[in-house]
Amino acid sequence: MMLLNQGPEHNQPLVAADAESLGMAGAERAEQYLKARHSHPETPLYALPALADDLGIAALHVKDEGQRLGLGSFKALGGAYAVIRLVLEEAGKRLGRTVDVGEIGDARVREIASGMIFVCATDGNHGRSVAQGAGVVGARSVIFVHAGVSAERVAAIARLGAEIVQVEGGYDHAVREVARVGAERGWKIVSNTSWLGYERVPGLVMQGYTVSLREALRQMPEAPTHVFLQAGVGGFAAAIAGHLAILLGERRPKAVVVEPRRSACVYASAEAGRPVTIAHQQSTVMAMLECAEPSLIAWRVLARVADAFMTVEEEDAVAVMKRLARPAGNDPAIVAGESGGAGLAGLIRAAGSKDMRAALGLDATSRVLTINSEGATDPARYAELVGAPHDVMLQT
Repeated sequence: MMLLNQGPEHNQPLVAADAESLGMAGAERAEQYLKARHSHPETPLYALPALADDLGIAALHVKDEGQRLGLGSFKALGGAYAVIRLVLEEAGKRLGRTVDVGEIGDARVREIASGMIFVCATDGNHGRSVAQGAGVVGARSVIFVHAGVSAERVAAIARLGAEIVQVEGGYDHAVREVARVGAERGWKIVSNTSWLGYERVPGLVMQGYTVSLREALRQMPEAPTHVFLQAGVGGFAAAIAGHLAILLGERRPKAVVVEPRRSACVYASAEAGRPVTIAHQQSTVMAMLECAEPSLIAWRVLARVADAFMTVEEEDAVAVMKRLARPAGNDPAIVAGESGGAGLAGLIRAAGSKDMRAALGLDATSRVLTINSEGATDPARYAELVGAPHDVMLQT
C-alpha cells in the first residue's frame, strides 16, 4: 500500500474543455438523456453506520452502481450515452436540423443509425454499455476484447447484439487495435480512454459518469468531506472529482484516487508529474482496473483536482467484497464485484493507518462517499470469491 498526498499547490482550475465537459450544463444534459430511456431509476445510496463506526468516521455512504440499467456497472452511464449523442448529432447533420433525444425511436433517425458502426475496447463493462447504446438506437457495435476478459463477460456483451473481436495482449493493446481498425474502416470509436488528437468522445463518456455523483449528492443528508474513487485509466475518478470541483468549489471534498498496486498507472503518473505507461506485472483480481496508461483527459483533470493517490492489495479488494456481502450490525448487504469496492478498500486501509488518517484529514467528523462501481458482472468469479450473488441479495 502506498499513499501520495498532493499539496494545495496542485489544486488548479480545470482547462476550458474539461470544465465544459464536466460542468453543470453537460451533466444536466447527460441526466436528460438518461431520463429519455425506458428504464432509468436512480441507483440506491446506502448508509453504513456500523462500518463507519469501525473506521472511526462520522458517516459512510456507498452509491451502488451495480444496479444501473441492467448492466451492473456505472459504465452504463458513459458508453451508451456517448453512442446516443453521436447518433443524434449525425442525424442532425443529415436532416439539417437539431434532433432531440426524444426522437431516438423516430424511423428516420433509426435508419441513419442502422448505417453506423460503433467500436471500442473493453475489460468487460464499457463494451456492454456501448453495445447496449447501439441497440437502443438501432446501430451496430463491434467490441474488441483481450485475453484477460472472462468468458462470462464476453458472453454478456454478445447477448446485447455486438460482434466480438478477440485480440491478444491486454486492454491497452486492444485500445490501440481499435484505434487502428476503426480509422481504417471509418467506424465510430467510443473509447473510455483518450489519446493525442482523440478527446471529445471520451469527454462525453466521462460526462455520462457525472450522473452517478449528482444522484448521490441529492440522496445524501450532507455533502461528503472525502470521496475515495477507484481508477483504471482514470476517467471515472476524473469525472467525479472534476464535477465536484466545479459544483462545490472550495467546499469540495478531498478526492482520493485508489488503484490496485499491481496496476497503478495513475499513481505512477502522479509520482512522475506527467502521464506514464507502466510495465505489465502480475494480473490483478480487480480486472476492470487493470490498465497500463492513463487517459490523457483523465490525467489532466486529476492532476488539478485530486488530493491524493493510493494503492491497495489484492486481499483488500476481496475483503471488501466479503464485508459488503455479509455486513456487521444493521448495515445493508451490497453486491460488489472485484473492482467495485476498490475505493472503499482504500478508505479502510487509510482509516487503519495513523499516518494516512493525518495526511488525509480523516477523523471522527469525516463524512465519506464511495461508489460501488460494479456488481457481480462475472457471477462465477463472484461466487468463487464470496458466494452466490442471489444468496447475498436475499439479505438486503
